[in-house]
Amino acid sequence: MLEPLEKPSIVAIYVRVSTEEQALHGYSIDAQLDTLREYCKLYNKEIYDEYVDRGISGKSTEKRYELQRMLKDAQMGLFNEVLVWKINRLARNTYDLLGITQMLSKHSVAFTSFSERFDTGSAMGKFALQMMGAVGELERNTIVDNVKMGLSKRAKTGKHNGKVPLGYKTVEVPGERGRNRDSRVEIVPEEVVIVTKIFERFAAGQGFKSIANQLNHEGYGTKSGNAFSICGVKEILDNPFYVGKIRYNRFEQWSEKRRKGRNPKPIIENGLHPPIISEELWNKVQYLRQKKAVVSLKRFDGEFLLTWLIRCPKCGGPMVANRIQNRQKDGSKITRLYYSCSNFRNKGSKVCSANSIRKQEAEQYVVKRVKEVLAQPQILKAVVSNINERKAKRTKPLQQELDSITARIAQLEEKRQRYFELYEIDQLDRELFSKRLDDINAELDRLHAKKSELTFELQDDNPEPVSYEVVRTLLKKFDELLDSSPFEQRKTLMHLVIKKITIKDTRTVDKIEMNFDENTVQHFLAADPSATHAEGSFALRMRRALAGQKIWFAI
Repeated sequence: MLEPLEKPSIVAIYVRVSTEEQALHGYSIDAQLDTLREYCKLYNKEIYDEYVDRGISGKSTEKRYELQRMLKDAQMGLFNEVLVWKINRLARNTYDLLGITQMLSKHSVAFTSFSERFDTGSAMGKFALQMMGAVGELERNTIVDNVKMGLSKRAKTGKHNGKVPLGYKTVEVPGERGRNRDSRVEIVPEEVVIVTKIFERFAAGQGFKSIANQLNHEGYGTKSGNAFSICGVKEILDNPFYVGKIRYNRFEQWSEKRRKGRNPKPIIENGLHPPIISEELWNKVQYLRQKKAVVSLKRFDGEFLLTWLIRCPKCGGPMVANRIQNRQKDGSKITRLYYSCSNFRNKGSKVCSANSIRKQEAEQYVVKRVKEVLAQPQILKAVVSNINERKAKRTKPLQQELDSITARIAQLEEKRQRYFELYEIDQLDRELFSKRLDDINAELDRLHAKKSELTFELQDDNPEPVSYEVVRTLLKKFDELLDSSPFEQRKTLMHLVIKKITIKDTRTVDKIEMNFDENTVQHFLAADPSATHAEGSFALRMRRALAGQKIWFAI
């Protein structure tokens, strides 16, 4: 009996290096690629493609467009093995590593590490993989702890970490042989005026919105040139940097918890920088901040489905719930519900106007418009035609930008090679050669990152035309769920499916921009009250139709 032929090994090579790793440890993308290519050549493995993330940290999968592209290709069955130089090139935390390898295994794609060779298909191999992932995570956490220790030491000696706030600037201090080894903080006089106004006005009894509105009317801006907001004013009033203090470790685990990770005991030490605000004024402001900390929550009658979806016709900002009480002739009060511009409510009349639109009219229009489109096939066919025309037009400029970046990368690679040749024949001194090479490598990292992003975007934007039946079925399902679901599900559905709602100057709805993808379809199925089982019949039909597509259109 003939043995079945062994399936040929088609390999996807994945390499990654962060900027810090290349600088500190000499890790090189080219060295990794050369090693893995030789390995494939030695074992007669066919290389399908090389996926390269340059200058990107491995702490998460975010912004790693080449990794995301590789995973999509794996799901499509374009190769049957992923090859990396070391396991920590794929992920530096155990959760991501196991999630990626599990997904690869689900699609019958083997995972191989050149440096740590073991069979991930066996129980011992899986255990070894978990241990190596844990070691990689421990290594990264140790580096993070060491960096935090160094930053904490700086803070405790009165030195700043990171960017300085409005009112200050950093000036580099030359060290040995002209190298910049440290920096000092100096006052910016024109910005000091703004900071002083904020503290003095709050101490005089003005509120956050009033201060922001007045500063914007006077033509002042934040350090980045934006208009002042309530949050911006609060941040300045709460920052002890202005009274000559250094505050460090205000938030812990920022990348995971954001502002929820507030540290109750941050490091606060006397700083080496000059203060802008006196102790007396600072203490007065902090006392008032504590007094005003407890604010009664506004209660809004009714349920607002479209908050942050409707866009202001004047500034384009999101519109939020607003309640206005009017007194009748008989002395009674009547409450009217609106959507109003969030920039006006947050930053004042200098930035925008209320541009309110009645809540009931806006929400009724959205539902009515969907029903109209479903009831008139000629309108929906025109919508589908517009979708396909937009998809065709979108691809061309992205491809042109990608071609331009690819050509620039080739020029820089050639230029880098010429510098190597000049250096080898002693036509360039070492210091000049090193500087030129660093500049070229920095630009190459930036261009490769952009190239990966564009490639992923082009791949994600499937050029295949969308069928009329697909869009009609999606809109029908959307309409059915709006009629049958409770409020919380309807609001979630609105924010999942509707990208934005624009309104005219006449304060009536102009158009509704909608967005459907595979995740949207899954959400429909989960929320469908008529489904008799986990996925329902809709799943089998629509998953094939939407495979690899994202549908965006306006009605």
